[in-house]
Amino acid sequence: MTGKVRVDAYGVSVDGFGAGPAQSLDHPLGEGGEGLHHWFYPTETFRTLFGQSAGETGVDDGFARRSMEGMGAWIMGRNMFTPGRGDWPDDGWKGWWGPNPPYHVPVFVLTHHARDPIEMEGGTVFHFETGGIEAALEKARAVAGDKDIRIGGGAATVRQYLRAGLIDRMHVAISPVVLGRGEPLWDGLDLPALGYETASSTAGERATHLILSRTAEGRP
Repeated sequence: MTGKVRVDAYGVSVDGFGAGPAQSLDHPLGEGGEGLHHWFYPTETFRTLFGQSAGETGVDDGFARRSMEGMGAWIMGRNMFTPGRGDWPDDGWKGWWGPNPPYHVPVFVLTHHARDPIEMEGGTVFHFETGGIEAALEKARAVAGDKDIRIGGGAATVRQYLRAGLIDRMHVAISPVVLGRGEPLWDGLDLPALGYETASSTAGERATHLILSRTAEGRP
């Protein structure tokens, strides 16, 4: 038995952007992109992950907590790992998260440029996959066993997996912000034609949580 392929806790603006424009060291989520996750930051789940206390419980925290459960591997685009582009520089960059990232499982980073794996504290190992989305998923399944695989950002990575029909379940947190420009999540996607429908909609304290699932017709 294999686990599901999931997108979880993916923040989206009212106008459909999954990140702001002009990602940089000062703006990891693009300009204005942090506003997409203001529902997540106060939760007990987030604060516990980063060694803080006195987080909030409630609907938002329930979605945040479930988003981190049952994971055997992650897949993310290069833009989620670094603001850099092109060949990997010899600068010691190991991600945004410090020596103990919150993943604690193997993480496969999609890239066009090969790089040796990076082993971090807490069980996180970053692997750099140059073979594309299906090769990354095959390797993630091999290490995840019967646990789930979570597809992280950015928006282009999520779109690729949706277009290929490889995502079983998707949790989108619509934050009450308007970005105007940035990384469009739904660009070029016909979700019903790809076999996806809205399974539920839940109002949280700071975001509206949508669950998209694959219809029977959309399953391979």
